[in-house]
Amino acid sequence: MGRSRAVLDGPSNLGLRPPAEGTVPGCYKLAGALRDQGIVERISATDAGCVVPPRYDRGDWKPGDGVFNATAMASYSVRLADRVGGLLDDGKFVVLLGGECSNLLGPALALRRRGRYGVVYLDGHSDMRTVDNDEYVGAAGGEALALVTGRGQDDLTDLEGLKPYVRDTDAVMLGYREDESYLETLEEAGIPHWSALDIMADAEGAASGVLGHLEGLDGFWVHLDVDILDAEIMPAVDSPDPGGIDHAQLQSLLRPLLASKKCVGIDIGIYDPDLDPDQIYAAELTDTLVAALS
Repeated sequence: MGRSRAVLDGPSNLGLRPPAEGTVPGCYKLAGALRDQGIVERISATDAGCVVPPRYDRGDWKPGDGVFNATAMASYSVRLADRVGGLLDDGKFVVLLGGECSNLLGPALALRRRGRYGVVYLDGHSDMRTVDNDEYVGAAGGEALALVTGRGQDDLTDLEGLKPYVRDTDAVMLGYREDESYLETLEEAGIPHWSALDIMADAEGAASGVLGHLEGLDGFWVHLDVDILDAEIMPAVDSPDPGGIDHAQLQSLLRPLLASKKCVGIDIGIYDPDLDPDQIYAAELTDTLVAALS
C-alpha cells in the first residue's frame, strides 16, 4: 500500500451483553490472540501499543435504561480517537485490534475531527438497532452503525458536538443475512448495502461499488466484524449465523478496499478466543487479514 502500518490494540468488550450470568464477553482477548499468530510482524507493522478500556460493569442496568456501559464507552472512545488520530498524523495506516463493534466510535470520532470520511461496515448484521425500530437498546455492539451515523443517545452520538461522525451518504454496509431485522432502516437512511449473497456472487464487484460510492470523500475507514463469515467457518463469535461468506470471499472483498489510497485504517472485532481454545479460528482469521493486507 506504500504506507507504513501500525497495529493498535483496542480491547474493549463494553458493548456486548454477557455470554452468561457472572461472566464478561471474551472478545477483549482478540488482540492477544492475533498477536500470538504474529500479525504485527507478518504485515510489517509497528507496534502502537494498547488503549486500555474501562472495566466492564453493567451495574443494575435493565431494559429501557439505554446503552449499558455508556459513560465508560464515551470516555474510552475519546481516548481511542486521540490515539488513532495521532497515528494518522504520523502517516500510519491503522490496524485496530478490538474488541467489539462499539470500537468504531473511536476511529469515527478521530476522522470526524479531521474532515469528511466514510465508513465501510462489514458485518453479518446491520447494527442499525435504535429505540425507533426495536423494543429497547442496550448492547452498543448491535447498534454501532446507528450510533456513528447519529442515531441514539447524545452521550455516545454527539461527543465533542460532532454528531454525526459519519453521514448516511458516506456509509456503506456489507455482509448482512437475508433475514436482517433492520434492512428497512438502512434503506430509509439511503445507506447502500450488499448482502452476504451479493458478496458471494461478486465480492470484487461489491468492493468496486463501495469505492465508487465513497470516491469524493477525504477518505474512509473499514470496520470488520468477523461474524460476516459463515457460522461453520467462524463459530467463535457472540452471534454466529449461517449464510455468511467464506475466507476467500472476505479476502476478495477486503483487498481492493484496503489497497485504496483513500482507506486510512481498519478495525477488527467480535472474535472471541474463549470460544476457540485451540486457536484454530484465530490462525485462519490472521491468515486472511495478512493476505488482504499484502
